[in-house]
Amino acid sequence: MSMQLYWFVLLPIMIALLGYICTGINRKYLILFSQIIYLVMAVNTLVQVHMTGQLINTLGNYPRGISITLRADAITAVFVLLNVFLFSVMLLFNFHKHYMNKLFLFLFLVLEGLINGIFLSGDLFNLYVLIEVSTIVVSILIMYKRDTQSIYDGMIYLFTNLLSMTFFLFGIGYIYKIFGVLDMQLIKDSMPLVTHSKSLLLPYAFLLTAVGFKSAIMPLFSWLPRAHGTPSAPSIVSAILSGLYVKGGIYLFIRMQDVFQFNIETHQIYIIMGLLTGIFGFVLAVSQDDIKLILAYSTISQIGLILVGVSMKNDYSYWGSMYHIVNHAISKSTLFLAAGIIIETYKTRNIREIRGVFRRMPFIACIIIFAILGITGAPLFGSSISKYYIQKGNLTSNVIEMSLIFINLGTIVTYIKYAAMLFGKSDDTSTMTWNQKLSLSVLASICLLGGVLGPVIINMLFNVSLSVKIGDYLIKSTIYLVSILIGFIFYRYVYKHMGVLKKIRDIELNFNQIVLLIASFFVFQLVYLHMTL
Repeated sequence: MSMQLYWFVLLPIMIALLGYICTGINRKYLILFSQIIYLVMAVNTLVQVHMTGQLINTLGNYPRGISITLRADAITAVFVLLNVFLFSVMLLFNFHKHYMNKLFLFLFLVLEGLINGIFLSGDLFNLYVLIEVSTIVVSILIMYKRDTQSIYDGMIYLFTNLLSMTFFLFGIGYIYKIFGVLDMQLIKDSMPLVTHSKSLLLPYAFLLTAVGFKSAIMPLFSWLPRAHGTPSAPSIVSAILSGLYVKGGIYLFIRMQDVFQFNIETHQIYIIMGLLTGIFGFVLAVSQDDIKLILAYSTISQIGLILVGVSMKNDYSYWGSMYHIVNHAISKSTLFLAAGIIIETYKTRNIREIRGVFRRMPFIACIIIFAILGITGAPLFGSSISKYYIQKGNLTSNVIEMSLIFINLGTIVTYIKYAAMLFGKSDDTSTMTWNQKLSLSVLASICLLGGVLGPVIINMLFNVSLSVKIGDYLIKSTIYLVSILIGFIFYRYVYKHMGVLKKIRDIELNFNQIVLLIASFFVFQLVYLHMTL
């Protein structure tokens, strides 16, 4: 019995326990050393997956469908590597922070193991348990500094996510009633035997309601800014949540669609939802004045873009979306870490009160420029390649093409507003620790290398070969430059006179309204499936 994949879940939790209960050891050095081991393990797993196609580890000698099974394929192995890498960078970045005590480190490392488990789990019930436990851990991390707003945001996050996972549990119950197993591969293999596809309507609607909520797709995204942008949450928590954890919802969406694809076809409606999510995300982002909320709402917009890509059922768009998950995770983590330093320095989160970052913190300003170029898809940066592939996968629809360009224009306007804080006067200076500079330098370098070596990196990560046509790429680059010009003109001469943005900024849904949206989304899916199946 091989335990290789189980160690990705167990080792972070074991190290967390060791660091919590043992005195007389330097926890931080122990944890950093253990992260190096995890990185080596993750790279080794990725290589093995490329050689064999997938790895399957089964606990005990029980047959499939009964035993706890972990499975790694090309996507899973990359997500685990990304998870371990980002946690390693976050721990290095926060090495000297005063709140990095044994309790915080315990919770943070447990979350790392749980996220690995979510990516690797092969059956639905284990997924449910891992997501529920991780939700509790994330809620505690959001509320860690115990101020009133963070406690409120953390409780909203906890209760709404627990409610959404109740839908997931109902879906699991229906699936077990139909198939008698919860192993996703066995369920997928049994799908052709289902003679009446409408018997799958309820379980699919239950599962996808929960998955839609975890993915923060329109209209189920109102919880995300509260969690990712809450005032006193440590910057590394916001970076992990927005850069990586929310991608777990997209990962679940991919897996659920793969399981049900033989019987249920919903890619068209999810393309529309993805486009709407992308548009609503940037409109809400550009209306904000809080720098962490700008970044949080921007994540929603990028989730919409990813959702469109994975729903277009084309190799270019699909793998472009997978690569965009990686690029967005790196760029957004960089921006959240930099935002944390800016907030500590300026003692405010209001972008209108932050000016002169270039003069006061030139290193941070350069890092932010790299991350902005990365996330907006500037030529030679990572997202330019992933967005190029997503658009290349659109073979028929001019509406989708124009919508994707419009979403990226909205992203550009958002970050033109964000970059305004870099300019202006500031007579003060500030310093950074070596570990912060190293962490941010590594992330910013990847933002650039992800574009320069894009096709090579995609092949290394996902073991697929995708070409880039220079002519098409130059056209996309020209569109980007034109979008920069249009975005600047819009921000300079139109944006500041749009009073409606203030009204949008003031919109905040309470718990009851979020619950109503969850129920409405579930009903919408039922009606749509009844009409199309």
